[in-house]
Amino acid sequence: MKTLVVADQPYLNQYLATRPGECKVGEQLQLLPQGELSGGLAKLAKKGIRFVLLGVPEDIGPRANLGRGGADKGWAAFLSRFVNLQQNDFIRANEIALLGHIHCDDLQQQSKSLELNNDDDLATIRQHVGTLDQRLAPVIKTIVEQGLYPIVIGGGHNNAFPILQGTSQAKGTAISAINLDPHTDFRALEGRHSGNGFNYAAEQGYLGRYFSLGMHELKNSAANIASLNSKHFPFISYQQIYVRREMTLAQALQDAQCYLSDGNKPIGVELDVDSISFMPASAYTNAGVDLADAQFYVHAMASIEQSCYLHLAEGAPIQHPAGIDAGNSDVGQGLSALVASFIQAKQEIGE
Repeated sequence: MKTLVVADQPYLNQYLATRPGECKVGEQLQLLPQGELSGGLAKLAKKGIRFVLLGVPEDIGPRANLGRGGADKGWAAFLSRFVNLQQNDFIRANEIALLGHIHCDDLQQQSKSLELNNDDDLATIRQHVGTLDQRLAPVIKTIVEQGLYPIVIGGGHNNAFPILQGTSQAKGTAISAINLDPHTDFRALEGRHSGNGFNYAAEQGYLGRYFSLGMHELKNSAANIASLNSKHFPFISYQQIYVRREMTLAQALQDAQCYLSDGNKPIGVELDVDSISFMPASAYTNAGVDLADAQFYVHAMASIEQSCYLHLAEGAPIQHPAGIDAGNSDVGQGLSALVASFIQAKQEIGE
């Protein structure tokens, strides 16, 4: 069973729209040379590649959490916008590789007929999420071992677990992570789904420090918060920043950076797009942060030397109230803006 669908030129061309007199990001992206993954990535690293784009087109994780589907379309929406951004002095696209996506079609198909109000079927789809974990973690490990930054586009937030696992195994240590998300994703260890990736990672020793940023005080159960507290993982809530105005987002990020940097470990940068107002997502909201604040968060965290990956989860174009076309546009633009913010920070654009 293949686990990785490697991008080639036709794969890229289906999203790329060239124009005379212009150079698009997609025209500068590098593709994996033929051969095995580790050797191909090593060749790319020698050519100056720093960032690796990887998609996980699935929605079994959110559905296994009894949530809405549609996150399987986030990767395509992202590519359709990102590869058509302008290549200019504000981004060095020749440092970016398009790797491809994790093979998810079989798991998606096998989950279609499951009735998730049935305990046996719910257990089955959660087993499928575990299978996906086993496909993604080794790919992440291989990318990180080559000294490259994985930029992972989901897919559900269940994929935080295998990303943390693969990164931890490559680095040889438990790592730290920050998550901009109205949910802590610290649900019970009840079988894998999008709501418990960080809890599983902490339980299995891959996650040493975790900061939950922008968690919504009324969208997390008492048990979830108690589980977070039992690990002594801090949080700053959405209400603290935006409702009670106890601090600014910049001040909250300073607190987070101090906590994470004290651990002296690699830092994963996580963002659930359902934290962003009006962004089509598995859990759509009209009371979240705006996209500019989300970009500021990503840029600020990417500016820290220890930050080692970006994971954007839960973009679901079909959840747009105006339909799939509007959803593809909004999700594609939003994810592209966030990825560009990460890359520009690492490339020290504007500094």
